Amino acid sequence: MATAVNSETVDVTNVPHVLRAAVKLGLLQSVCVLLFSLVSKHTNGTIEDVLSVAIVAIGIIACAFWPGTVTNARSIEGIAGAAGIGLAASVVFMLVDVALLQPINTYSNRWAAIGGGSNWWYHPIWWMTAAFLPWLGSWIQSNNAAKSGSLKTVQAVILTAICTAVLAGIAIAVHFPGASVNLATFAIATLVGLPVAVFVSGFGIKKA
Repeated sequence: MATAVNSETVDVTNVPHVLRAAVKLGLLQSVCVLLFSLVSKHTNGTIEDVLSVAIVAIGIIACAFWPGTVTNARSIEGIAGAAGIGLAASVVFMLVDVALLQPINTYSNRWAAIGGGSNWWYHPIWWMTAAFLPWLGSWIQSNNAAKSGSLKTVQAVILTAICTAVLAGIAIAVHFPGASVNLATFAIATLVGLPVAVFVSGFGIKKA
């Protein structure tokens, strides 16, 4: 996605701008969820694995790093704005979920069984994660900008991917409960990989 923010305008957090971005991101989240469900129901084996990984990767990258690009995050203002985009996007997703995804039986019976027969269990998790990802993603971008003057989003994605892969590998190696070479392990490892990437990206910033 391209952003309309002028490259010289930083920390753009006016409400209309944030809400427009949130609607776009929430709709993208909805499409990713729908596509993932279709892949899970109608494919199997290698095809399912490849498509599932691609959909989840696109979703995580978009949720974690596009909001920071939209706000051109350079300080706590832009970082908070990016987190706000993620939080508002989760509201958009939940509206689509209730109005469309649940009625057309997007989710499998196993998904409902996790919540004791209800799909509502994941909404609180969704809005917390939706704010968490762009908060840390934009923080990495802001750290990059402090060192080079540019968000270096691709570099931020690569750093996060490396941190995630290392942490997932460690979890598998030490036989952490439930950890194995699968999509769920690496997706969950991303939640830890992001704060580690924030820490690593902070090296080299000149203190005022």
